Amino acid sequence: MSWFSRFFVSSIGRKLIMGLTGLFLILFLVIHLIGNLQLLNDDEGFSFNTYAYFMTHNGLIKTVSIGLYFFIILHAIQGIVITIANRKARRSRYAVANTQITSWAARNMAILGILILAFLFMHMGDFWLKMKLGHLDMVKYEGFDVPVNDLYSRVYTAFNVWWIVLVYIIGQIALYFHLKHGFASAFQTLGWNHPKYTPIIKGIGIIYSIIIPLGFALIPLYIYFVK
Repeated sequence: MSWFSRFFVSSIGRKLIMGLTGLFLILFLVIHLIGNLQLLNDDEGFSFNTYAYFMTHNGLIKTVSIGLYFFIILHAIQGIVITIANRKARRSRYAVANTQITSWAARNMAILGILILAFLFMHMGDFWLKMKLGHLDMVKYEGFDVPVNDLYSRVYTAFNVWWIVLVYIIGQIALYFHLKHGFASAFQTLGWNHPKYTPIIKGIGIIYSIIIPLGFALIPLYIYFVK
């Protein structure tokens, strides 16, 4: 076994990978939310559909997307492995004494992660997969060279179904708790601890963990109750 393989499966290596992939996904959520907010533009889907076209046809974005899928899976696997290892460690007195001071979110990160992963599978199956399989209508916009998938109409159809909206809200609640602990934990795992800056990072993390899920949740709520 090479040094890289040993590091990859070590406790430090697993936590480092969790931290790095977590930071990557934190950045992705910001970009994804900005794109999804195009759904709220009153332009018959032009902004969102052309944005979706760009994201699925730009070579660089497609390459990053492959990395994104890999990081999501890797983050989930490492999270499960760490959870199993921690539960085994709790059998010792030292581990028990140290886990009693953790927050509810910290103790249930694996459950929250599984809920978020299930939500992602539903999300991608309902929108991304339908687009990839050609199950969406095409729409042509004046001034845009090619017809594009009408993902906008599919989203609006889905978000007019109450139980789909409810599932999305539950998904965002799970995301909130996951981010609330995970944001600061990612920086801590990478060794970015300082008495002066750690409270600032935690404060930014709390704000981030509220704004991002709230932004995602407002979209289906707005479509269902207002549009």
